[in-house]
This record gives sequence, C-alpha cells and structure tokens, in this order.
Amino acid sequence: MLGRLFILSAPSGTGKTTVSRRIQAEGLVRVSVSHTTRPPRPGEENGREYFFVERDEFARMRDANLFLESAEVYGNLYGTSAEWVREQLAQGRNVLLEIDSEGARQVKSAAPDAVSIFLCPPSAEALRQRLEKRGQDSPEVVARRLAAAQDEMARENEYDCVIINDNLEKAVAEARDIISRAAAA
Repeated sequence: MLGRLFILSAPSGTGKTTVSRRIQAEGLVRVSVSHTTRPPRPGEENGREYFFVERDEFARMRDANLFLESAEVYGNLYGTSAEWVREQLAQGRNVLLEIDSEGARQVKSAAPDAVSIFLCPPSAEALRQRLEKRGQDSPEVVARRLAAAQDEMARENEYDCVIINDNLEKAVAEARDIISRAAAA
C-alpha cells in the first residue's frame, strides 16, 4: 500500500514547524527535509532542519528536475527532493511537506491527491506578536513577513483543510485527525 502525501502551509510564525514536529513525533508522517540556500540559524544542522546548499548547486538540482517543488522565499531558494518523496510513499510511509503556498500549488498540480492543510494565525495582531516574540528577525523583516502572510492567507481557499492555530494542542489534534482519516481512506 502506498503512503499518502500531505502538505502543511502557513505564514511564518503561525506554528507550522511545531505542529509538524508533533505530528511526526507521533509516527503519523515523515517530514521531508527541504534543500535551501539560506544560511543555517543557530542550532540548525545540515540534514536535520534543511540541506544547506549554495545557490549554484540548488540551480543545478532544479535544472535537473530533482525537486518536486521549489520556490524563492525572502530571497532564499527552497526545494523538496522528488526522489525522497517517491521512495517514502512507495514504502507505504505518509509524507508531510512543510512548504509555502507557492510550493503547495506546485505539489497539488503534480500530485492532485495530496491532502493540503493551511494553518492560520488567530489574527494578524497575534501573528505580529508571535513574530516579534521569536526575536529572530529585524523589524523590517517582521514587516515583510506580515505583508507576505496577508498574501498567503488570501490563498487559504486553495487548501483542502484550514486550521486556526489559536491553541496549539487543538491545532495539533485537528491536524492529527485530518492526517489519520486521509491515511486510512
């Protein structure tokens, strides 16, 4: 039996990584590790959070059609290994892609049966507070992320399911339920 492909998208700071890690820890899915050209953040390891590559290497991989999806986000390139996803699905494992809305569009075009989930913040103000509290970005970057979030939230109707993350435990439970039901179908 083949595994199922799931997509989780959300504006930066909405809790996408936290929700996906919790779901992965429960053994429901394997989360794909994307390739990126952005530099590692403190504590990140190559091959764990991302595969960190130079722009020319990323371009070579993209030109060789090695990515299921790829996109430029905040000046950095991101891509999902098509081969890794195919191998996992063929082995009957469910795969979760933690990607932006442009990547989600590409995946849904290539794999229309993928189940797409959009995680929303409870409000724009709550998202601003989360981004500022993280302390990872300058005020200019926070402003850019908030503007991008508005664009992403305008696309929520393109997803199969929408979860509002106003309570982490509830959001994880909703994602778990969506994935469990779809994987059993």
